[in-house]
Amino acid sequence: IIGADVATCTRRVKVVLFEKGVDFVLKPIDWTTGEHKSEAHLAKQPFGQIPVLEDEGFILFESRAIGRYIAAKYADQGTKLIPDPNDLKAVALFEQAASVELADFEPNVSAIAAEKVFNAYKGIPSDEEKFQQSVEALNSKLDGYERMLTKHKYLAGDEITLVDLWHLPHGEIAEKYAPQAFESHPKFNAWWQALKNRPSWIKANEKGTFI
Repeated sequence: IIGADVATCTRRVKVVLFEKGVDFVLKPIDWTTGEHKSEAHLAKQPFGQIPVLEDEGFILFESRAIGRYIAAKYADQGTKLIPDPNDLKAVALFEQAASVELADFEPNVSAIAAEKVFNAYKGIPSDEEKFQQSVEALNSKLDGYERMLTKHKYLAGDEITLVDLWHLPHGEIAEKYAPQAFESHPKFNAWWQALKNRPSWIKANEKGTFI
């Protein structure tokens, strides 16, 4: 894995690797010096981002795509994380949950992370109005999560999947700066607390985080 230990999307991949019990080597890239924008890296990741998976000559980028690949390749070991492809209803529920994470959760928590963490690295002052708007939007979306988690233990059913894990990197930042949004949704918060205390996530954070 080409990435940075503290980077949110690198840790989104690491948590999957730990859940699956897959050995890997992290090749660090120094994003603080712009190494991720070098020609060598752009040849592997055309947008100059991290992480990138290198697997016996196969190159893959985008943390969620990498997670899907790992879960499928190592389907018979560790935590299952993806449904049986022949179970059409389970696959549909998984894809539904994946869409919810990407459309309803990630935009708001990443906006909170930008205002409270990432913009500071770029020398951009935090915009309190944008932050509050993102918190309000997240709070509204968590109402929907509350309804979903009333029906099932996890977002795609009663077994944990990749989708649940994908919430962790930016969700942890949102929780720090907008804890009331989490705490005011008891079903969501119980799901969240169990997720962030999984050994795989604790191990993924051993070498540091942004918070």
